[in-house]
Amino acid sequence: MKATYIDYKDTNSFSNTLLAYLADDSALKSFYGNRPTWEGFAQQIQQKASFSHRDTLVTALKAQYGELLASSPAVAQNVERLRDNTTFTVTTGHQLNIFTGPLYFIFKIVTAIRLAQDLKKKFADKDFVPVYWMATEDHDFAEINHTRVYGKKIIWDTPAVSGTGRMDTQSMEQVVRQYCGMLGLSDNSAKLTRIVEEAYLQGRNLADATRVFVHHLFQEFGLVILDADRPELKQLFAPYMQDDILHEKSYQAIQTTSEALEEKGFATQVHARPCNFFYLTDDFRERIVKGEDGRYEILHQDIFFSEEDLKTEIQNHPERFSPNVVMRPLYQEVILPNLAYIGGGAEIVYWLQLKANFGQYGIPFPILVPRNSAMITDDSIAGKIFRLDLTFKSIFKSVTMLQNDYVRRQTKHRLNLRDEWMELNAIFGKIKLRAHKIDASLGPSTDAVKARLKKAINNLEKKLLKADKHNHEDARIQIARIKEKLFPGGGLQERSENFAILYVKHGDGLVRELMKHFDPLAFKFTILY
Repeated sequence: MKATYIDYKDTNSFSNTLLAYLADDSALKSFYGNRPTWEGFAQQIQQKASFSHRDTLVTALKAQYGELLASSPAVAQNVERLRDNTTFTVTTGHQLNIFTGPLYFIFKIVTAIRLAQDLKKKFADKDFVPVYWMATEDHDFAEINHTRVYGKKIIWDTPAVSGTGRMDTQSMEQVVRQYCGMLGLSDNSAKLTRIVEEAYLQGRNLADATRVFVHHLFQEFGLVILDADRPELKQLFAPYMQDDILHEKSYQAIQTTSEALEEKGFATQVHARPCNFFYLTDDFRERIVKGEDGRYEILHQDIFFSEEDLKTEIQNHPERFSPNVVMRPLYQEVILPNLAYIGGGAEIVYWLQLKANFGQYGIPFPILVPRNSAMITDDSIAGKIFRLDLTFKSIFKSVTMLQNDYVRRQTKHRLNLRDEWMELNAIFGKIKLRAHKIDASLGPSTDAVKARLKKAINNLEKKLLKADKHNHEDARIQIARIKEKLFPGGGLQERSENFAILYVKHGDGLVRELMKHFDPLAFKFTILY
């Protein structure tokens, strides 16, 4: 593959807050820690050097992987390295989308792996382990129960229960057959089919199935996959659970930060609650709220705890307490020797709301690294773009704008009436002067006539352009088809299409090409063809 790069701002696809972060806007400096630079990472390594939960982390990972760890020396070595005080992690996280969901799922993980490799080159006396944090406790099943292949939506239609990681995949046989049936007949499609069937049709829960699937795709790069829904890991977080639930410590810190961001003109993504934990069992995940009588209620379950009972429950069963979106990042940084979090634009924005909460708990705030974002096409589409006198930068404009620009470039006629309007404008200047001499109050009437004529001239220009469009109908159709191909449904390719169509074409080489062309700290949109 060949690659070209453009600025994120030129895609018109990312928030002003993210663009301000990438530009190192001084207005945001108080909302994050170290910058995503080599100097920033050197400082972050020093801040995270005192991490003390290594043995617990390694023991939990080995238990989760089981026999799967024996199939990958690279992963096994990285897990064992985590015992060493000179080993650090680079983490990305995502929900358990079936078959990995949209393409950016893959981009997140590749960014983490590539950044870990780049860090090793820069700090040779340290080791860096890429981690995929599975959001196994998330219960928004509607967000992860589908994917798209060749534009067709494939849905796992089954009732949702508890955290999605605990859901049984036995009912996935039909959706697996549908997905695999879209892959066609080739060596690559056969290999992907074997991986999918091994992951989802062996009686695993969704967390373990996702681990198997992602492991097969990335094991050669040593990716470590973590399910934090484990008692021994939750036990490390128990003091923070108790502080948040009983003393509402996080609520005020995050609320104040969010208000400060909004005052500076930046949008916020999430809202903290007085209690930022759910109560989690195999059957449900429901919010914990404090009632007027001082008891703590599990919503919709008729379960109540006194303060003392809740303390006992946290101590004896920390696995039953599930952090929400604002506490999960803190949990991550408590149990990992982590340097950086790699996330999408919306994730980076909500992390900016959390720094004060990290500060009050004395936990180092990680470096925020926006994931690599990309569009993948081929020489055929690239050739059409160039033949139509377009560029990879201009292709991010709307279809109508591209078509109009093309007609203006190619037409043999002059389609604007600027010269004529300048002449008319001069005439109206004379008319207004004459009218003013007769009666000063006639000035507004003259301006009103001029405004109506200007509107009529603009409408005529549009008609001239529309009429000439018919002379370039074939090119206009090609432009529309290219846009739909590269921006399915009008959005970025990476936000809708599954990686399967690219894997069928490129096989294992897909990940290697992404690894080759992604530069995590360059902060450019990548176009591969």
